[in-house]
Amino acid sequence: MELGIIGKPNVGKSTFFSASTLAAAEIAAYPFTTIEANRGVAYVRKPCPHTDFGIQCTPRNSLCDNGTRLIPVEMLDVAGLVPDAWMGKGLGNKFLDDLSRASSLIHVIDASGGTDAEGNIVPPGTRDPVLDIEFMEREIALWIKGIIEKGFQKIARQAQLEGMKIERALHERLTGLGITEAQIYRALHKLDVPEDALKWGDEDMERVAFAIRERSKPIIIAANKADAASDETIERLMTMKDRTVIPTCAECELALRRADKAGLVRYSIGSSSFEILQPEKLSDGQKKALHRIQEFMDRFGDTGVQRAIETAIFGILDLMAVYPVEDENHLTDKEGRVLPDAYLVPKGTNARDLAYIVHTDLGDNFIRAIDARTKRVIGHDHELKDGDVITIVARA
Repeated sequence: MELGIIGKPNVGKSTFFSASTLAAAEIAAYPFTTIEANRGVAYVRKPCPHTDFGIQCTPRNSLCDNGTRLIPVEMLDVAGLVPDAWMGKGLGNKFLDDLSRASSLIHVIDASGGTDAEGNIVPPGTRDPVLDIEFMEREIALWIKGIIEKGFQKIARQAQLEGMKIERALHERLTGLGITEAQIYRALHKLDVPEDALKWGDEDMERVAFAIRERSKPIIIAANKADAASDETIERLMTMKDRTVIPTCAECELALRRADKAGLVRYSIGSSSFEILQPEKLSDGQKKALHRIQEFMDRFGDTGVQRAIETAIFGILDLMAVYPVEDENHLTDKEGRVLPDAYLVPKGTNARDLAYIVHTDLGDNFIRAIDARTKRVIGHDHELKDGDVITIVARA
């Protein structure tokens, strides 16, 4: 599972990345600080099943913090995007190629309006952040359109001759971007375009690309630098139609994560407050900074960073957490680890799907599954629920 962090230069993308992963990323106030993509791991939170069973877990692929299971999600911070990147302007080609495998995108914008279209510093309020949202959506859609258009007439004609649906032909062209045939089908299903793909004009092709982007690379908007944005701007962003916008302060989150790591404060990711542990070690400037951070959290509920990540995973991608175990009675794997693994899977995943996710051999040799909570045997087509603990029984 991979989330891509996107945005024009100098809006706080790398700060957002560092705040969510505590991975090193170069942060500076000039465009194209990030050239090579930064990779790191963030975590999303779910209640750990060990509390329901009254036992202690020993996680392997995740962490547990006082009953909260922290499940890893790979994060990718790529070079900033400028207008006409889809044609190669700036670092556009590299930016878009880096994003090809991302399941969802977090678009970090400068809600304060303090950076122009190219990412240069301007007085706050100079740039309308709504324009940045619109330009980013268009850039990614035009990138997809450009890939579709290469040799499209030949592909569409061949599909007709072979009786192949255009969705499958497009999938063959877009499979390298991690786009599924089902996503393409759902995108085309809602569009009013000619049934004969050979009759698609430039406008039709653009609408197809926009629809495919919406289905395959859904975007959540992190309205960063919200502490410096006007109330009117925040209200306008929050009420945008068909967009999910979360006010964020990546600098606040990064400061808290670092202070927690240094033992100066106690802070849990996604919390609405923090506790100062060693006030005597803080300078007056640091105390004032922490006060401003708490004011932001009081206004918006939290720093927004963790909420943006979890909204992308659990809201936009509609994933849930399930816990496969080998022994449904002791909730262990073959090494004796208790509730060792947590998997993020799409809602609608059934028992056989989970078997294939864990290992291809388990899926191929699936016999049945057991719900460890109820000890009931369930069939291959049984749809799993969030928090399920499941044993897969397969032929040896």
